[in-house]
Amino acid sequence: MLNSSVLNTFNYKFLASLEVGHHFYWQLGNLKLHGQVFLTSWFVIGILVIASLAATRNIQKIPTGIQNFMEYALEFIRDLAKNQIGEKEYRPWVPFIGTLFLFIFVSNWSGALIPWKLIRLPEGELAAPTNDINTTVALALLTSLAYFYAGFSKKGLRYFTKYIEPTPILLPIAILEDFTKPLSLSFRLFGNILADELVVAVLVLLVPLFVPLPVMALGLFTSAIQALVFATLAAAYIHEALEGHGGEEHEAH
Repeated sequence: MLNSSVLNTFNYKFLASLEVGHHFYWQLGNLKLHGQVFLTSWFVIGILVIASLAATRNIQKIPTGIQNFMEYALEFIRDLAKNQIGEKEYRPWVPFIGTLFLFIFVSNWSGALIPWKLIRLPEGELAAPTNDINTTVALALLTSLAYFYAGFSKKGLRYFTKYIEPTPILLPIAILEDFTKPLSLSFRLFGNILADELVVAVLVLLVPLFVPLPVMALGLFTSAIQALVFATLAAAYIHEALEGHGGEEHEAH
């Protein structure tokens, strides 16, 4: 009787349900907005803004608490950008790389730690922003715009010569590469986050008490790794656009 009442109290079947393909939309005139993604994305943005304000509200020479944590995060992001982009070029790109990393990191963890399913919607259900392909594609396209801007701002029209170097025969492959970069970024992040939530949902349904806990802990780890992978690849693509294929060696000669 006790086990039955516990299961009924937590309603595991409800928590384990996962609606795929059902979405909640807002209709604003002729504009149709994805309400689920907007709500969870602004929640994540709100957390980051509040953390930033709390860390900078009363800055101390010897940091403690939230200031110490945010300074550690900034140092980590700065080292990541420096290692991938290079000592001379990395500074202007720290805000962009940091924003990508922190948004994806908090989004992924929100899906693992916050019981979004308890909030009922007219249709669909709330989940991590990165659980939606629209979010990951948008982040990947922003990354593509960033590395195109990086290359074009440094080299001007010479940037486009990379498509025909070392031979014009490689032009189709070079163009295809620019299409595959955002595709791989978006589907890698989306697939891993969705798969993690599906695995946890199935385990909660089949073995509801203790087995899902280690899987959820592993999900937190892999979520952090996915944020790091995305930010690292974004920085690497920007470095490639800035340097080109043997660009510096050619300029030196």
